[in-house]
Amino acid sequence: MRASDLTDGLIAGAVGTTALNIATYLDMTARARPASRTPERSAGKLAQTAHLSLGSPQQADNRRSGLGALMGYALGAAATVGFALLTRGRRQPLLRAAVLLGGGVMTLSDGSLTLLGVTDPRTWRRVDWLADIGPHLAFGLTAAATWNRLRPSR
Repeated sequence: MRASDLTDGLIAGAVGTTALNIATYLDMTARARPASRTPERSAGKLAQTAHLSLGSPQQADNRRSGLGALMGYALGAAATVGFALLTRGRRQPLLRAAVLLGGGVMTLSDGSLTLLGVTDPRTWRRVDWLADIGPHLAFGLTAAATWNRLRPSR
């Protein structure tokens, strides 16, 4: 595996995460729904588990918010670097890559939130699942398209 494959994986992850965020903000705008608190709640749970102080209550609120967002970017980057390793740096059919990337990130995200006790997908309604699937589909499609675009044609 070449360093450029890993770099391209990081780029694809950043593009995918940006698309996921845009899809989420579009959903918030269209449905006039508030932002999800799950990223900052998961950051708080991780800090608590690691016995890390995030500062005063005001500082802790702000740090949880920032850490939650950073954890989302880290998860997207880790997933696409893993994808780069899995594919050995080669282009993949767009649909297969989109399903692997989008489904993988959704599984990692929802799985970690479930393990931390932040959410329980078994209690989600149809609208909750759709609100989760849409942004992850955007992640998968854009990350896969970016990955393939960065891969040399053979």
